[in-house]
Amino acid sequence: MGVRSVCIANFSWDFIYAEYIMEAGYHDRSIVWQIAEDYAHCDILLRLPGYGPMPAFRNVIDVPLVVRGLRKSRSEVRKELGLEENAKVLVFNFGGQPAGWKLKQEWLPDGWICLVCGASNSQDVPPNFIKLAKDAYTPDVLAASDCMLGKIGYGAASEVLAYKLPLVFVRRDYFNEEPFLRNLLEHYQNSIEMIRSDFLTGHWKPYLLRALTLRPCYNGPINGGEVVAQILQDTAIGKECISDKFSGARRLQDAIVSGYQRQRAPGRDVRIPDWYSLSETETGAGPTSKNVAINETAASCFEDFEILHGDLQGLTDTMDFLKSLSELNRNILESSEKQYQERTAASVLFDWEKEIYIARAPGRLDVMGGIADYSGSLVLQMPLREACHVALQRNHPTKQNLWKHTRARQLENAGLAPVIQIVSFGSELSNRAPTFDMGLSDFMDGEKPISYEKAREFFCQNPSQKWAAYVAGTILVLMTELGVQFTDSISILVSSAVPEGKGVSSSASVEVATMSAIASAYGLNINPRDLALLCQKVENHVVGAPCGVMDQMASACGEANKLLAMVCQPAEVKELVSIPTHMRFWGLDSGIRHSVGGGDYGSVRVGTYMGRKMIKCAASDLVSESLASEAPVESGCHKENATGLLKSEAALEYLCNIPPHRYEAAYAKDIPEAISGDAFLEKYGDHNDTVTVIDPKRSYSVKAPTRHPIYENFRVETFKTLLAAGSTDEQLSALGELMYQCHNSYSACGLGSDGTDRLVNLVQEMQHRTISKGGSPSLFGAKITGGGSGGTICVIGKNCSRSSEEIVEIQQRYKAATGYLPILFDGLSPGAAKFGYLKIRWRHS
Repeated sequence: MGVRSVCIANFSWDFIYAEYIMEAGYHDRSIVWQIAEDYAHCDILLRLPGYGPMPAFRNVIDVPLVVRGLRKSRSEVRKELGLEENAKVLVFNFGGQPAGWKLKQEWLPDGWICLVCGASNSQDVPPNFIKLAKDAYTPDVLAASDCMLGKIGYGAASEVLAYKLPLVFVRRDYFNEEPFLRNLLEHYQNSIEMIRSDFLTGHWKPYLLRALTLRPCYNGPINGGEVVAQILQDTAIGKECISDKFSGARRLQDAIVSGYQRQRAPGRDVRIPDWYSLSETETGAGPTSKNVAINETAASCFEDFEILHGDLQGLTDTMDFLKSLSELNRNILESSEKQYQERTAASVLFDWEKEIYIARAPGRLDVMGGIADYSGSLVLQMPLREACHVALQRNHPTKQNLWKHTRARQLENAGLAPVIQIVSFGSELSNRAPTFDMGLSDFMDGEKPISYEKAREFFCQNPSQKWAAYVAGTILVLMTELGVQFTDSISILVSSAVPEGKGVSSSASVEVATMSAIASAYGLNINPRDLALLCQKVENHVVGAPCGVMDQMASACGEANKLLAMVCQPAEVKELVSIPTHMRFWGLDSGIRHSVGGGDYGSVRVGTYMGRKMIKCAASDLVSESLASEAPVESGCHKENATGLLKSEAALEYLCNIPPHRYEAAYAKDIPEAISGDAFLEKYGDHNDTVTVIDPKRSYSVKAPTRHPIYENFRVETFKTLLAAGSTDEQLSALGELMYQCHNSYSACGLGSDGTDRLVNLVQEMQHRTISKGGSPSLFGAKITGGGSGGTICVIGKNCSRSSEEIVEIQQRYKAATGYLPILFDGLSPGAAKFGYLKIRWRHS
């Protein structure tokens, strides 16, 4: 009819309904395809932030948040509701509440008031709950409150972002839109998850108090309504509103081939309609030739490769990776079916006639040490069975296989120049783009490499491609730190079995495997310690996560069946400690996502460095007093010795170099519980940490973060010594007690979580249940690992069948309480240095 059509959305219904069609018959499935094909006729998609895959749309324009504006001020709203200005106010906006559900006074922290939206007229509420009128204007209420408890939807997400209101949310089942909105909220430190069972039983307090520690940081535009209105007006009068930003390449990174394959039934392929295949031809990700002969009898087997260097070392995951490479090549020859676009893109990534270099780096389980690494502590780390594999090939720019959109961009820039092309397997599980490409010239500023700050901004331009900083960032660090010159094009395939967000160093394994592959392909002789330090620079400066170096060291230097004992000053391997055969370590994932880039980890690190600066300044003052006085100061020893000790503490580089007794005697009483950023900066200047910045408007906990690494270093030293003691229950009990103490210290720093606490408590219950019956326990201790605030716990126990049975029981009890079955980490493997590298080439028959 010639009527222009415009869609305004952050999701499309073909993706939403994809959840229901995998087990349905052809008729139901064809309805969803029809919906998608109808979308394909739309003139423009005005795509809202927090969007899911919508590859049906051909022309996409990103618009800002569409947010309802305010009508009243915070003070006006509070005055109308009879609320004091300093009262803590929760908005409870949760549709679909159970019928007859009773809200209880004790569910809220003392002094809090809860505003209930949508309550029925017959519902009774306690005195600290207030029912809002049916026509209450929600944005005004939100802006006048301190946090919100509800479900994630576009309206809630956009308004809590706009008004910087922390959101405590309960996950929604079968709500395909949620992960994308959740990522948006997490990116701006705007939300925390409440476990469903805690929501229903009224265990709200810890989540609400935790919400107040969030620092929502969205400062983007919220004028999406005006932007959309202008585009609609322009469209109505016939003006073409076509984005030159998006093409087939945009759809390739739009969680490719949509959510159909993310939601597929296990072991069952999902055919994609023909119109989806356009994205393949536009990006050049499909087969390079339609006239290639088909070899119907060839088998997908890693034996298709000739191993020119290296050893498989009996690692089944490496054999599986070689098999997947073989299948990539054979799929070009044998299969005409639509595949995952990440696999399609990977199939044309390499020149199969040339050598490919493969590196492997494991994740790690933090047995002891954790966040004390950046304070110089001894740490004990265990390399996991789960690992990341990276395959890499270098080619002259004129002989590099290029995706079609990459080639077109090169021609626009007048000539062939070296490029980086990266494919990451598993993108459909983590809502990220599966491919990334860039020119190596983008890493240059004239004759010099660009700054790390510019690189960080470069990778942050597109959130779906930010993951590429962990991979391509290794190239920039080698250029900057070692002066390596890259003139060839580089093709990289990343395949990681280390789960993301679980606190087991998925990022470190990617960095170490990538840099190891580059080093092998370019003949760079980098010792494992230096390689780990270079990978830490990738994470600190290119990615922007303020982690210590223990993760990269464990991934690079670890060995199977041993704990890596390392002193982080900055990274000195002390020894590889054999794990006694009578004991065993497990990892259990809480299901709560952990990130060292999050606010909790960073603020604890800031508080730790503040404490170090306070101690150094106090020691300097004591030195001055000692030199001006005849008597020794703060010490029972000779004045000269006391002054020498104080001078060393005034020049303190690592907080862990102060023993606990010295800290308690001389400094503990003067370290404040907390201090505001501006007060610290005014009195002390800077905290002298190169990877974190003090926010003047924020209050930082200092005493607990300062105390933790000092005592943790002592605990780790004791733990290491006890490992060599006799094989007794007393030994295991002492080791377990040290782990429990470490866990409690994390919580004191604010890095605990309800999920990890629940798992540790389950371990304690198992232990005490056996003791109460007069038996000998099988499990002896547990602690949160890595950066904390979620992630995984480490458990110690006897190496026996009953321990394994109790671990399974803990998994099941945790699932019964939370609905989440913890991932079990059980088993070790060699680090990247011990693995070395493989150099392979396709074997011709």
